[in-house]
Amino acid sequence: MKTRFIEPGSPWENGHCVNFNGKLRDQLLAREQLDSLLEASVLLERRRRHYNTVRPHSSLGCRIPSPACNQLA
Repeated sequence: MKTRFIEPGSPWENGHCVNFNGKLRDQLLAREQLDSLLEASVLLERRRRHYNTVRPHSSLGCRIPSPACNQLA
């Protein structure tokens, strides 16, 4: 596997990043009025844990990560 160079100012060359950022914006940031940095940190951490441990992953055959993985998060 080789590292690919992405031109500065060309985020569309990395579809995974653009897709993730769009979903984050639509599902969290556009729906919330964040009053402080602490509130933003708490909401983002809650979403990160859900995204990585509870949400079904297509790469796992639409199953949730194993219980062992849940204990690591």
